[in-house]
Amino acid sequence: MLFEKVTSENIKAAVDYLNENGIPEEFSTSKYYDVKIDNKLYPPKPIMAIANYYAIGKPIGNYFSGGENTPCFKAFKRLKFEIINKSNVMSDYSILNEFISKLKSGDIEAANSIKSLITGHNFKENLKVIDRIFFENKLREINSDNYEDTITFIRDIHKIKSGEYNDFNIWSASKTHLNKTNENLIQRHDELDKIVGFPDNGNGLYKSFLGEKNLLTFIRNKFNKNLKSIKISPNKTPEILFNLNSFSTNCKESGLNYNPQLTTRYIASLATKPFVLLSGLSGSGKTKLAQAFAQWIAEDKTQYCIVPVGADWTNREPLLGYVNALNDNEYILPENGALKLLIEANKEENKNKPYFLILDEMNLSHVERYFADFLSVMESKDILKLHSSENNKSNVPSQLDWPSNLFIIGTVNIDETTYMFSPKVLDRANVIEFRVNRDDIAEFLKAPNDIDFSNLSNKGAAMGEDFISIASNKDFPKSDTTELNKNLVLFFEELKKTGAEFGYRSATEIHRLFNQLTTLDNTIHEDTKIDITIMQKLLPKLHGSRRKLCPILEVLASLCVEEKTDVSKDFLNNKETLVFRENENVLYPLSLEKITRMYKGAIDNGFASYAEA
Repeated sequence: MLFEKVTSENIKAAVDYLNENGIPEEFSTSKYYDVKIDNKLYPPKPIMAIANYYAIGKPIGNYFSGGENTPCFKAFKRLKFEIINKSNVMSDYSILNEFISKLKSGDIEAANSIKSLITGHNFKENLKVIDRIFFENKLREINSDNYEDTITFIRDIHKIKSGEYNDFNIWSASKTHLNKTNENLIQRHDELDKIVGFPDNGNGLYKSFLGEKNLLTFIRNKFNKNLKSIKISPNKTPEILFNLNSFSTNCKESGLNYNPQLTTRYIASLATKPFVLLSGLSGSGKTKLAQAFAQWIAEDKTQYCIVPVGADWTNREPLLGYVNALNDNEYILPENGALKLLIEANKEENKNKPYFLILDEMNLSHVERYFADFLSVMESKDILKLHSSENNKSNVPSQLDWPSNLFIIGTVNIDETTYMFSPKVLDRANVIEFRVNRDDIAEFLKAPNDIDFSNLSNKGAAMGEDFISIASNKDFPKSDTTELNKNLVLFFEELKKTGAEFGYRSATEIHRLFNQLTTLDNTIHEDTKIDITIMQKLLPKLHGSRRKLCPILEVLASLCVEEKTDVSKDFLNNKETLVFRENENVLYPLSLEKITRMYKGAIDNGFASYAEA
């Protein structure tokens, strides 16, 4: 086991080295933990790396993990050295006091920023602090047993973004329902949410702060004046329900202005199947979106890995490594970190954390050559076989399960240097196209700026567990899919004429995508959901000559509009710049716009495909 030979003497020698030479360049200072040695605090990872060198005579890099239940921390505990959680050292009282102060002043952005500090703390202790400072002064002035007054106070400190108080009529209309027993209060959660939350998102600050599962307990116990009974494990960020709006807001704060529908499509696609392809114009934000979401929902950098695909990749070795041909007890890991990410995702203690493998410029090489193992295993849920040596010294297991918390995103550019995807690849992925229109570029040019990813880091980490739960869910409430099914049959009949029809797997995944879109945003119109499924799952395999493709595209276009609409005159052969979303005759604007571009490409060039249109 890693670090098993490290002794207390090695640790103290490492401290002497660090005191004399400073922290090695490949290590950064510790963000979350320190180790206490001789009443002084030191970053754990460099201490352990240097101590391990003294113990075994071999250097070790910074690639090993620090944190709870890792070999690094277990070694410190074995040697009776105390690990200090930095967040617990910080002043809970001062941070929460600042949090309340910002809320009272109406500075919601500052409050949310401070809230991100609070979520890293010991919540059991924080609740005591909340009990002490959050209500202390105000409840001296009112009857704390009167929960109506307590709720009024809660609502008073929650000003909406405009700086005005929430509508008092909401409270007046609701309090007659709430003014009963505690159980009735809990049952009338919707009314309470309007009072203590923001009307513009409906989620409520307390819901995002404590998580919905703990919200009702919080309410019940507050009115029983017993916050201490809320069950939240120490040193563990409580689970918070996944919230799309939070991600969109943080993106805008970082300078990433994505259409809300695009981010919804991307996240719903990940939750439907953990393999998504982002195609389109180079520099349109494909990699940035993948990176932004991974960085936002991950607790640290070990949960995501961006791997530039090489033009010379002809086998699986760049992703999965290989056994040393001269020493079959040694396994060579790829330097890009892909295999290490898979190993981490497979660990039991990480099963509720999402992990992201982002393959940049995925089609610079033939995908089927280097990615075949992944394509097979993600479908069969079989194992990835790495080696057969029983004496391997590289800490690489002989095989890996396909982890349900692993998500793979490939970015795709189409030009003369890249390769097209086969139906096998397209059939297993959701394909999302990125385009930049005139309004997008005009808006960007008003204030072109660099992206600040610091506003995204770890902001959604507390939602990771719920996101894994959403992605793992295969049982959805029964909904009416009559219109969806009718369209699938019509598209199937036409796609079959070009050999681009879909099978049972795709049909199942289309239904999952339809339901995940509903789960993540129940305000999405049914036609929009159908439009998204057509665009991402039915059209990507379309390609062919003008003679073969144009008649099919004409029929498909007619399925995207109201009856009696002349698609040839109004869209396919219209030379003007069209705005499909504003045309009342268009049912599925995303799909119709794509079909129109493919049609015009086939007319002009004699050939068209989804990727190039």
